[in-house]
Amino acid sequence: MKPSLLLFALLPALLSACANVSRPAQPAAPSAPIIVAPSAPPPEPDALQPLEAPTATPPAAVQPPRPAYSDPQAGRLLLNRVLPPKIRDRQGWSNDMLSAFTHLKIPYTAENFCALAAVIEQESSWQADPTVPNLPAIVWDKIAERAHGYLIPLPVVKAALLKTSPNGKSYKARIDGLRTEREMNDLFEDMAREASKLGLPMNMKNPIRTGGPMQVSVEFADGHVKVWPYPYPRSGSVRQEVFTRRGGVYFGAAILLQYPAPYSQMLYRFADFNAGRYSSRNAAFQAVMEKLSGKDLTLDGDLLSYKDGRVYASATQSAVISLGGKLGMGQGEIMRDLKLEKSAAFGQSELYRKTYALADQRFGKPAAREQLPQIDLKSPKITRKLTTEWFAKRVDGRYQRCLERAR
Repeated sequence: MKPSLLLFALLPALLSACANVSRPAQPAAPSAPIIVAPSAPPPEPDALQPLEAPTATPPAAVQPPRPAYSDPQAGRLLLNRVLPPKIRDRQGWSNDMLSAFTHLKIPYTAENFCALAAVIEQESSWQADPTVPNLPAIVWDKIAERAHGYLIPLPVVKAALLKTSPNGKSYKARIDGLRTEREMNDLFEDMAREASKLGLPMNMKNPIRTGGPMQVSVEFADGHVKVWPYPYPRSGSVRQEVFTRRGGVYFGAAILLQYPAPYSQMLYRFADFNAGRYSSRNAAFQAVMEKLSGKDLTLDGDLLSYKDGRVYASATQSAVISLGGKLGMGQGEIMRDLKLEKSAAFGQSELYRKTYALADQRFGKPAAREQLPQIDLKSPKITRKLTTEWFAKRVDGRYQRCLERAR
């Protein structure tokens, strides 16, 4: 087989390795990831704070909210108090975090600062360009698996990858030396630019979905800049900004904190960060729907099924439709509201209100409006059973320790 054809045949394996080393559970951003339209003025800070839990839900015991500082100098003093004392380039992290909050109009509070700090610590241990253990081995295992399917010895594959890449090293050498997702992203970007020389598809897309110190979705970042101006000068793409510290922190703060969430605890935002916005609200809705309909449902926070931009029937959808008569809603009305699942609007929809009214009456007490999604995390990087619940509670532990520093 010619080297170019060999590379084409093995490309899916490299794509798989690239895509799967990213944190698997963080989805791409919805089509409208921000709460304002481009022409609307930036929302006031209060609009971006977590919303109170619905009055029908008994709120969990939480500390009284601390004051939100509007003065950047007061915010900086607070941030420097809550950041871990021994992190590399502590001042640089502080500058990037405060800048992100300022540009995103997120209030300077201990809760918000600690939430962001806890996710950074969990995702990268305060590394701007976090390393992935055994990354070359992960990639080669995927390539070898694919090559075996074509009955091609791995040495032949490695010989085909000896072609010199734009940085002067061979593609094989670069795979052997991979340490971070940023390096893998750069490798694939070079392969895409040299697609014609390598005999690869001209329209191939970069499969790296997340990156940077907070493992932010590249698609979320691309959607965010369309409705909220990116504040920093850049010479490259939004994708490249995600892999920088300032960009990773900025987009991470946006996806974690720049949306109204009806939660009594920050814990549920952490779950949303891992599983997608409003997943904790939606998982609670699924749990209620499971009890009302008697149908077994996966409590993953996805009310509909999506593939290639299209909506497909889901078990949750079928369960809701089966209760259409009791809810007094037709299929068209139900689908209208289910399509709001990735936004705050679903919480005010007719379907949501009628479902909880029925549940509260049926159960004789207020049904939960928040629940941790039940999702297993899978990736070549993960060597033990991990879940979204594990992630959220792990981050919450870091968050609570950060709040102790604030006190």
